[in-house]
Amino acid sequence: MLLGPSQIAQATNPVERPAAAQTRTILLPKTAHARLQYGADQLAAALKKAGYQVQIQQADKLPKVKGLIVVGRAADALVQQANTTFHTAAEKAPGKEGFAISSAKDDNLLISGADNSGALYGCLELAEQVKAQGKIGENIHLTDQPEMVLRGTCIGVQKPTYLPGRNVYEYPYTPETFPWLYDKALWIKYLDMMAANRYNSLYLWNGHPFASLVRLKDYPFAVEVDDATFKKNEEMYRFLTQEADKRGIWVIQMFYNIIVSKPFAEHYKIKTQDRARPIVPLIADYTRKSIAAFVEKYPNVGLMVALGEAMEGAGQDDVDWFTKTIIPGVQDGLKALGTTEQPPIVLRAHDTDAPRVITEALPLYKNLYTEAKFNGEALTTYTPRGSWAELHRKLSGMNSVHIENVHILANLEPFRYGSADFIQKSVQAMHNIYGANGLHLYPESSYWDWPYTADNVAGRQLQVDRDWLWYAEWARYAWRANRPRPAEVAHWSQQLAAQFGCDEQAGQHILEAYEQAGEIEPKLLRRYGITDGNRQTLTLGMLMNQLIDPKRYGLFTLLYESESPEGEMIIEYAEKEAKGEKHVGETPPQVANEVVAHGKAAIAAIERAAPAIKQNQAEFARVKNDMYCQDELANFYAEKARAALQVLRYKYSHNVQDLMAAVPLLQSSVAHWQKLVNLTKDSYLYANSMQTSQRKIPMRGVDGTYKTWAEMLPVYQKELAVFQHHIDSLKTAKTNVDAPKIEVLRNAPVKLLSKSDTYPIASGQAVFADTTARITALAPELAKLQGLRFGKAQQVAHGTEIRFTTTKPVRLLVGFFNQKSPRYLPIPILEIDASANDYGQADSKITNALAIEGLPPVNVHAYSFKAGTHTLNLARGACVVLGFIDGSQPLRTYDAGLGEGVRKVGELDWLFE
Repeated sequence: MLLGPSQIAQATNPVERPAAAQTRTILLPKTAHARLQYGADQLAAALKKAGYQVQIQQADKLPKVKGLIVVGRAADALVQQANTTFHTAAEKAPGKEGFAISSAKDDNLLISGADNSGALYGCLELAEQVKAQGKIGENIHLTDQPEMVLRGTCIGVQKPTYLPGRNVYEYPYTPETFPWLYDKALWIKYLDMMAANRYNSLYLWNGHPFASLVRLKDYPFAVEVDDATFKKNEEMYRFLTQEADKRGIWVIQMFYNIIVSKPFAEHYKIKTQDRARPIVPLIADYTRKSIAAFVEKYPNVGLMVALGEAMEGAGQDDVDWFTKTIIPGVQDGLKALGTTEQPPIVLRAHDTDAPRVITEALPLYKNLYTEAKFNGEALTTYTPRGSWAELHRKLSGMNSVHIENVHILANLEPFRYGSADFIQKSVQAMHNIYGANGLHLYPESSYWDWPYTADNVAGRQLQVDRDWLWYAEWARYAWRANRPRPAEVAHWSQQLAAQFGCDEQAGQHILEAYEQAGEIEPKLLRRYGITDGNRQTLTLGMLMNQLIDPKRYGLFTLLYESESPEGEMIIEYAEKEAKGEKHVGETPPQVANEVVAHGKAAIAAIERAAPAIKQNQAEFARVKNDMYCQDELANFYAEKARAALQVLRYKYSHNVQDLMAAVPLLQSSVAHWQKLVNLTKDSYLYANSMQTSQRKIPMRGVDGTYKTWAEMLPVYQKELAVFQHHIDSLKTAKTNVDAPKIEVLRNAPVKLLSKSDTYPIASGQAVFADTTARITALAPELAKLQGLRFGKAQQVAHGTEIRFTTTKPVRLLVGFFNQKSPRYLPIPILEIDASANDYGQADSKITNALAIEGLPPVNVHAYSFKAGTHTLNLARGACVVLGFIDGSQPLRTYDAGLGEGVRKVGELDWLFE
């Protein structure tokens, strides 16, 4: 059952129905837009269910009858005549998408919209009142309009895993890959949900959709689907956009830059995507013509542009691509159409200098929007701050509307989320802290597995059914954010009561359970997590080393600096404790205590509601199970965080008793995990819908592995056993047990096909062909390697290309300077670059591994290659290429502590390895 934002539960309030059938005539202008037709149909259905006899008519003039419901735009002659006849002209005029509903004598009503969408929303509002009250209310005088300009949801036309022979985001539109894309009934169901919740934009996410939807005269071979599928795609896309338009919904097609179709790439013997590739005329021409053909063919569709990710980060290329390829492509399409009405272009502020791009683009194109992630790829706080907040405020202050993207929700999935309190405060923060005026909402979970949830339900469960509350809550506050809290508790309690056939008090208990549980995952990630991105699946837990040494795993500091309230990480808290320093803000022990309390309260609340449930009992059982799951998750993390603090205390005390104190805490954590396994093994198919190698925390997701709690249980059991073994060794040893011995790395024989000098990695050696910067210290593992020497100026200006042939698997070691600067090759970051782990290169293997005079410390990353001939293109920026090693040789991950300003602290990772 999908409920609109102001619908009140009939289950809790006895409704008064008309004593006898009454007749109502819904009157539309003769030239009424399809949105008015849709609104009238929805209103008529509600009236008929309430016992009225209803007819829908169209006319230019008012008939002299009673019981009229006149619907139209304020500018329509019919509405103006009704205003005069009904004496309703004094009603306050609504703004964009707004409406006024006015009662008049003789049972007449006027629904006047500022535009077609406003008239539609007026019909929907009256329909909801009729459903709630069982009749048309008396003396209605209501004016309303939305606060946010764009209120949208998104659907990923993507998959949990890569298609064979393809890369990330490359998913042609075919019935075999996306059978749901061709399911008209499902689209109607989803679009009706959007309309009921007053969403006005639908984003379709795909890497390169054009080759599935348009055929280019100059590049006919670029089409990715067969002729029959191409025709199906045309028909479905037109169906979707027309049905969306009836409901006041813009369809906005998203695409990544720079990606080309696979047939196009094969024709020209290039890659479909290459982040390090410069803009070339061929690809620019193909992209511009693809966009032009798309705009000409589908004029009611907007575009969303992701300049980053598949294109090297912020710089002049971004500006040029947007202003010289994308916008001209749209303009070409409009010219071919013979229209000047500009479809919206949404610029995604991801891995690009969005303020600079918008500044350059606005003189060329006016209907521009910007979009940025609210809390990264998670939901962590409604008090964002720091540099990320500054970027949002800057974008909001420009001459375009800024949209907040609630993205991926990698810390929430797969459990249900319905905290109206957290969501309302989040939308208020979008307005008050970010200055934004738009919402772009991702599915609550299972984004990559649309349209299904992760629940183990026969025939699969649809997200649109399961997560009705998620969509309704965000929509309500996108329409108007500042609503008194007591009334909101009553509203959602009634909605939940209607859903589960219980009284309002039981509905309030369910709401309390949702709101208590709704604090758990946000607090856990913002105090203990590595990243705000989807490379971490919070609900699969974390390893001890990820808690005590997060920097080893590519710590994404924006999570703590901007997407969390002020507070401390576990490592910061432990250091302050050791030094006797004062703590600041939210602390790890505080969160451990709080999430346990939230879990306990959620279970108590859901159990209070359970006896009253009369309908949708199977779904209620799943909601209840989710509360128990989140309680166990909270206890798992709380006990593990407490254990981590004990282990870090040992770093400073060197007292084995501190380690011993961690053992029962870690044992308790594993016991809670076992309970979580029991709760999920029959109820969920997986924890995360992204099942590729991009997912790395707690474990790397290779070939769909480590996606269930049961798979993680042996990992946590082994971690505990190893820890206990090392403690026993420490207790019996006369001195501290050292970390494992270092194994010197061996050169692997490869045949270089690109030009570069080779040199021994050793102290005194120059690392670049055109500077005198020399190695002053190095990690002992590297001492016998043969490095490749390139010109630093060439690397900065054009990047680095390495072509080679190998007869067996190898790894290429590349040193990244540990400082952010356009002069240095950017460290692979999955948060902004989906290809950042294509070769297993995302994590540092040896941090602070080299000291080079006059340069920052160097972190070593490893790129893995199978036997064969390869070309590796690294983006622009200086780096140190340290040579090839055998692919099977172990490479220990640790901090060598070398380089200017580096302070080496005792390592504890070995305790768990």
